Amino acid sequence: MTRQELVAQIRSKKSFLCVGLDTDLSKIPAHLLETEDPIFEFNKAIIDATKDFCVAYKPNIAFYECYGPKGWESLQKTIDYIPKNIFTIADAKRGDIGNTSSYYAKTFFDYLKCDSVTVAPYMGEDSVTPFLEFDNKWVILLALTSNKGALDFQMIKDEKGEELFKHVLRKSAEWGTKDNLMYVVGATRAEGIGEVRKLVPDHFFLVPGVGAQGGSLQDVSNFGWNDDCGLLVNSSRGIIYASNGLDFAERAAEEAKKLQEEMAAILLEKGF
Repeated sequence: MTRQELVAQIRSKKSFLCVGLDTDLSKIPAHLLETEDPIFEFNKAIIDATKDFCVAYKPNIAFYECYGPKGWESLQKTIDYIPKNIFTIADAKRGDIGNTSSYYAKTFFDYLKCDSVTVAPYMGEDSVTPFLEFDNKWVILLALTSNKGALDFQMIKDEKGEELFKHVLRKSAEWGTKDNLMYVVGATRAEGIGEVRKLVPDHFFLVPGVGAQGGSLQDVSNFGWNDDCGLLVNSSRGIIYASNGLDFAERAAEEAKKLQEEMAAILLEKGF
């Protein structure tokens, strides 16, 4: 998917919502466990219920590959079921030396046909650029995350007093463009989103942490906005596990609609 197509979806749906498909068999409604493919049946119902309110879906690959071939089959069916005008994110956090990265890229772009994949930058340029060689595909690079362990490395300062995450941003921006490179920026570090935006003003951000993790949608929008909106805000548990009963899809739709309506108000406020 091109940047222009993604922006057009944001305008059309008045939404920059990404729904995370972190499908956990221990949390989905019990009646689905009796079906042949419980993961896909759950995802299918969630997609049907939320597709009018979101512009992206993000399956976290760990929730699928832990089941081996059966899990990969569920993942493939899920990706195939997502409407083609909705952006797909393989949340895989891959990253290895060149030749290995090129095969990871083929897995998610050629085999699964996802629009994007999350990538870890720790091994540097030759671990990231193989993912950037595919037309109309995106790398979503980890930049500033919200987890406790983020403080272990991302905030380390060099001799000039600059945090490591800023160096990663400045350097990685040389590898790709605003049309094929996004960044993961955690919602619970609102001021940090503003710092990232100063360094990469034109790139899109994937922002997890709104909803169940406590991030503020308004703060994310205030600190992370650019002329193309520049934001994909992810909600996983707050939407897909709004209920574990027979009404799980209806409740998911309600929660997705709430976020979409908040986003529509923000887009209107921004004159977008």
